[in-house]
Amino acid sequence: QAHLEESGGGLVQAGGSLRLSCAAPGSIFSISAMGWYRQAPGKQRDFVASITSDGTTTYADSVKGRFTISRDNAKNTAYLQMNRLKPDDTAVYYCRNWEGLGYDWWGQGTQVTVSS
Repeated sequence: QAHLEESGGGLVQAGGSLRLSCAAPGSIFSISAMGWYRQAPGKQRDFVASITSDGTTTYADSVKGRFTISRDNAKNTAYLQMNRLKPDDTAVYYCRNWEGLGYDWWGQGTQVTVSS
């Protein structure tokens, strides 16, 4: 597919911060929803956060108060600001962009590793 471009993953110490970016140049961005999901080794892919076209945000309980999802329609880009990171946040993070009557695209994943 290769529709979405993710960046910003890396290695950080517990308590630190990272910001993930997801560019969706081919999307109908202003009317689409964006989301972030993560998958740790041996586990299922879990929902992290989403933001709808009207700006409504939703967060998994495990990240509420620490992570913030946002979008910049002028840049066709969504972000995930991750603060006060914990070792159990370690996972591959996947961006998702979808429009209810049209498409559902996923990024390639970016590794986030939080050390203790």
